[in-house]
Amino acid sequence: MKRILHLIVKVFIPVALAGAILWWMYRGFEWGEVNRALRSDMRWSWMLWSLPFGVLAQVFRALRWRQALEPMGEHPRRHTAICAIFLSYASSLVIPRVGEILRCGVLRQYDRTNFGRSVGTVVCERVVDTVLMLLLTAVTIVWQIPVFLRFMETTGVSLSGILHGFTPTGYAVTAMCGLAALALVTWILAKLHVLERTRQMVKDMLDGLLSIRQVRHKWLFLLYSVGIWVAYYLHFYLTFFCFDFTENLGPMAALVAFVVGSFAVLVPTPNGAGPWHFAVKTVLVLYGVAGVSAAMFVLVVHTIQTLLVLLLGLYALAALAFVKPRR
Repeated sequence: MKRILHLIVKVFIPVALAGAILWWMYRGFEWGEVNRALRSDMRWSWMLWSLPFGVLAQVFRALRWRQALEPMGEHPRRHTAICAIFLSYASSLVIPRVGEILRCGVLRQYDRTNFGRSVGTVVCERVVDTVLMLLLTAVTIVWQIPVFLRFMETTGVSLSGILHGFTPTGYAVTAMCGLAALALVTWILAKLHVLERTRQMVKDMLDGLLSIRQVRHKWLFLLYSVGIWVAYYLHFYLTFFCFDFTENLGPMAALVAFVVGSFAVLVPTPNGAGPWHFAVKTVLVLYGVAGVSAAMFVLVVHTIQTLLVLLLGLYALAALAFVKPRR
């Protein structure tokens, strides 16, 4: 019974939440428009240009992870670390957030890397990413305040008018996303409480968490960290040139959508499906894109980028089958 409840919490609820949000967004949607856009209106060359940056972001994350493990005497092979990252993202499509633990298990199995230290470095990475994301968010908000003010002045839209424009269903979806994020934080804290029972595990995790202080070539660690987010941004921004209704929005509009979407994926659904669609579509509408066009954009972009994550995961599975574990 306990395993069934665990499965429901980890798999069914995130999938149901994503499905509910997507159903609400695309009810009554003209699916023929998507088919027509994919066949004639969409510029596939820009989509193809964007895909390598999605791969590059994950490669940067693997290289940074290896660098964080080195001060503790852990030296996983580069290709194994890259495959572990690919597999972690793909596995999170099935069970949200499971990839962070899975990638540590991959290094443990193939390179005999200490599991606790690996988990600690993952936490350390998340702290660095959070700081960078908050800085990027602050800069974006400050930079775009004049744009929002001019938009409201020229269109006669006030903040209260925007809030009144939300339907009861919109408020319900927003509340559901907030509750899901709160549930994720509670689950993480509970997991940490369980891990505290094993002193050695906690010690190894602390060693991993503090590994950043002893990293050699800290400038390279910072370069990888910035490179991850730059690559993710380009992975998203280049897709704007695939459609006529987004190609002229500019890099700052893409940055706002990117930041908002990055926070939306914190809601534990497979690859952020549902919350990401809702958040990015809202930003595009704010910048003047028609609701139907914005909905089509987020659907096409998210689907193709999710397929890329899946293909990388399948590659990692195939590649690891030929990797000889270390003794």
